[in-house]
Amino acid sequence: MPYQFRVKQWFAATAAAGTLIAAAACGAIPPPASSPTDSPPASPAPPPATAPPSAAPAAAPNQPAASVGGAPDAPLLPTPVPLGEPLVAPDGVPEEIATVWEVWNLLASEHVDRDQFNPDDFTESAIRGLLAALNDPHTNYVRPEAFNIQNSDIQGKFEGIGAHVSMSADGRLQVVAPIAGSPAERSGIRPGDIILEVDGESIAGLSLIEAVGKIRGERGTVVRLLVRHLGDAAPVIVEVERGVIPLRSVIVRSQPGDRFAHIRITNFYEDTADRLSDAIEDAVDGGAAGIVLDVRDNPGGLLSSVVDVTSLFLDDGLILYEVNGEGERKDWEVSRRDRVAESVPMVALANQFSASASEILVGALQDHDRAVVIGATTFGKGSVNILRELNNGGGLFITFARWHTPNGRLISGNGIAPDIEITDLNAREADVKQLQKAMETLESEVERRASSTERPAA
Repeated sequence: MPYQFRVKQWFAATAAAGTLIAAAACGAIPPPASSPTDSPPASPAPPPATAPPSAAPAAAPNQPAASVGGAPDAPLLPTPVPLGEPLVAPDGVPEEIATVWEVWNLLASEHVDRDQFNPDDFTESAIRGLLAALNDPHTNYVRPEAFNIQNSDIQGKFEGIGAHVSMSADGRLQVVAPIAGSPAERSGIRPGDIILEVDGESIAGLSLIEAVGKIRGERGTVVRLLVRHLGDAAPVIVEVERGVIPLRSVIVRSQPGDRFAHIRITNFYEDTADRLSDAIEDAVDGGAAGIVLDVRDNPGGLLSSVVDVTSLFLDDGLILYEVNGEGERKDWEVSRRDRVAESVPMVALANQFSASASEILVGALQDHDRAVVIGATTFGKGSVNILRELNNGGGLFITFARWHTPNGRLISGNGIAPDIEITDLNAREADVKQLQKAMETLESEVERRASSTERPAA
């Protein structure tokens, strides 16, 4: 095999090395009867014509025989065969993974099936092996065929089932929330559902983008999902007809003339702050005395968007800060001057499926004492991720920093606890109770402000 090929693929040896070691440990690679330096084995004694009734069963192949004392003998290992010349990793190979390159070199030079090696398989297996050691579900590899999906979510629409998904801590694809009115919602997909298979094929081990790529498809086509609903033991098949999914991020749930405006943010897109500003202005002009800002089941979105959204409610100051792997801190402060809701009474609703950018918003509102947060502790996805393109046309999502609230609370792995916790095993009941509590709390806040204004000065 050409040397250039071996050098190019040195990083692919991670998976090969792991496979080789695991196979040897499990006895899948039997040691040879002799190595070139061993002496010939002695001739075996002829077996008896019949075995005595009390004889023990014969040992399984490749298993060490028991010693006289009952303890197993040490496994027989072959004698190492020295190389003619020691392998030296070429320049550019980091010292930490020089052994990985060495394993790949030996496989590419000596393995019996080396002519059948697929470099792409080795490359992807090695990458996944490296990422598995991180224990970070938000850092993952994106195959070339799935790479372009990443940019389609902020273009206004896409074709698929219409569900926001994320990777759970144990690497399973979890539905954060179906998009309102989407095929997923109409088919019974619910927040917290785990998607196990797509069209009969397991998606275990796939990255988030790869799994999404299998679920999406042309409108009018049907995808069969094996889904385990939250709280159910057995998974079920759910068939969903794909459609064109419009991406609306601001939905007004209340009616014109209602005392309080109930405004839901479903995601944080480029235009979310502008749409939210318009919705709040219309509500206030229509006589709304306060706002219920609802980010339940909101999976997040663009960092720049949530900074702009949060800026609508704060006079000035810090919204969040991020800390990277070198301990360097970057602050994000109020960015917009059109704070249409700076003084409007408000409460915020959040739940266990409010993630990422949603957690930045409610954390900042809490730390600035701007709004009471009602619901459940949020998801805890407080990492900053970037997508890097790789030379093979694929990509790598990398967690390069973690977010903190203005008061220094780490979001990642912790989430944001509500000021008033309202939960229920029945998701619909929880939604209703949380909204009722929000209305009661907002009414009390409006009355408090009115009382404070009317109180005469001494």
